[in-house]
Amino acid sequence: MVSVPGQSRSESSTGRRDRTHYLYLAVIAAAIAGAVLGLAAPDVAVELKPIGTGFVNLIKMLIAPIIFCTLVLGIGSVRKAAKVGKVGGLALGYFLVMSFVALGIGLVVGNILHPGAGLDLTNALKEAGQAQATAAPAESGWDFALSIIPATLVSAFTEGQTLQVLLIALLVGFAVQAMGSTGEPILRGVEHIQRLVFRVLGMVMWAAPVGAFGAISAVVGSAGVDALKALATIMIGFYITCLIFVVIILGTILRLFAGVNLFQLLKYLGREFLLIVSTSSSESALPRLIAKMEHLGVSRPVVGITVPTGYSFNLDGTMIYLTMSSLFIAEAMGDPLNYGQQISLLLFMMIASKGAAGVTGAGMATLAGALQSHRPALVDGVGLIVGIDRFMSEARAVTNFAGNAVATVLVGTWTKEFDRERAKKVFAGELPFDEATQIDDHAPADAPAEASKEPVAAV
Repeated sequence: MVSVPGQSRSESSTGRRDRTHYLYLAVIAAAIAGAVLGLAAPDVAVELKPIGTGFVNLIKMLIAPIIFCTLVLGIGSVRKAAKVGKVGGLALGYFLVMSFVALGIGLVVGNILHPGAGLDLTNALKEAGQAQATAAPAESGWDFALSIIPATLVSAFTEGQTLQVLLIALLVGFAVQAMGSTGEPILRGVEHIQRLVFRVLGMVMWAAPVGAFGAISAVVGSAGVDALKALATIMIGFYITCLIFVVIILGTILRLFAGVNLFQLLKYLGREFLLIVSTSSSESALPRLIAKMEHLGVSRPVVGITVPTGYSFNLDGTMIYLTMSSLFIAEAMGDPLNYGQQISLLLFMMIASKGAAGVTGAGMATLAGALQSHRPALVDGVGLIVGIDRFMSEARAVTNFAGNAVATVLVGTWTKEFDRERAKKVFAGELPFDEATQIDDHAPADAPAEASKEPVAAV
């Protein structure tokens, strides 16, 4: 990136940052207006759902090329393929451990609150639960493994399958890596494509206020005040549990292993959290998480592997949701689970949830499908939470997103691919994120060596 002598990156991007500042103020105003409309005219508000869906789809169409470009550039810039395998192994191991931790916290809080006691299950709710179970796809372990392999080299991009794109990017990255110097023109071409895609993303983000208005109005309009009052215990308990998990568990781990303050990281990602809350989908912030983690000082290979994989395997919020919802449904139906049954059911759900997309409704589909396979007698009870699932979806998405941000910093720290000094400057506002390009062009001296464009010897 060519810069004007004497002009810092911070100075050159000030105008852009000012404009996007107003953009996100507009998102807040639109979300509030949507909530008001949902309460005042629910029938009208529900009809606006396609607006929110359309905005999320605009962002989702860019996820595949962003993951592909980031990972190909990351792998192509390192010499030893073993380092990529180390990153993936550490990430998956961490995801597994944190899934158990999230399940454990959900179990403890669920057994303390007993949120399902005293609720009645009507025939209408039974039908809603059965409908959710019917819609949930039944998929075995082999089916899931084979689904990662795309039909063609390009079908992964057209079908929007994140794990398929990840597989293709890994293969292409290793192939370019093996080509040595002859692969450098390919890397330069991929880099230009990445810049183009992020520019498009920057343009799409200006539609965020409209998308937030449509999404929030539809959520509030469809749920209604009565549903919120009746199911306040499970909803508030779930929000508190997610907050405890993020602040205490993730915050402590991040401080101990990476020396990073959780609240600084959350503040840095504030606009992404606003986007997630406004759309009830963590996928709407996935491209920006990739860009911001790179800007923070985590190397491109670590970001490219950890973030997309985490969106399918590191679902901390979904784990808590499955735990508390299962206990809630069992109690509401007068069939509370003993501790052995709780552990058995939730271990089954943890396996069933892997690969679930971070989109609205995926948590409920996983819950219904798992209950249908493991505890069919409880399926009817899924209808109890249909009314508030959208609100719980926001907490799930925010928790999943926070978990993946923390995981990226941790994996970067453990592989020595995280520049802590650069992160301090970013948190202090000395190195602002470029909202227009969303591409970081910091010099190799400011970032881990393997995040630079030139190949270097692995440590």
